[in-house]
Amino acid sequence: MNEKEIEKILKALANRRRIVIVNLLRKRRVVSVGDIAREIKLSFNATSKHLKVLFSADIVDKNQVGLTMFYRISEQMPKAARH
Repeated sequence: MNEKEIEKILKALANRRRIVIVNLLRKRRVVSVGDIAREIKLSFNATSKHLKVLFSADIVDKNQVGLTMFYRISEQMPKAARH
C-alpha cells in the first residue's frame, strides 16, 4: 500500500459522521442508506455522500436491491482502516 492510498483511507475516516457510520455497519452488518440516515440523524443526501467517500476508500461495499441501496463493511477493507 502506498502513501496515496493510506492518505485516502485516513481522510475517509477523518470525519465523525463517517466513523459513526462504520461503527453502525459493524454492529448491524447490512443497512440501507435510509436506515443509516435515520439512525445518525442526517439527511439522506448527506448520508449518501459520506457513504460514497467510504466506498471509494474500499471501507464499505454496496448492493442495490430494487430501488434500495444497502451497505456493509467491505471484506477487502484495507488493513490501515481495520482498527
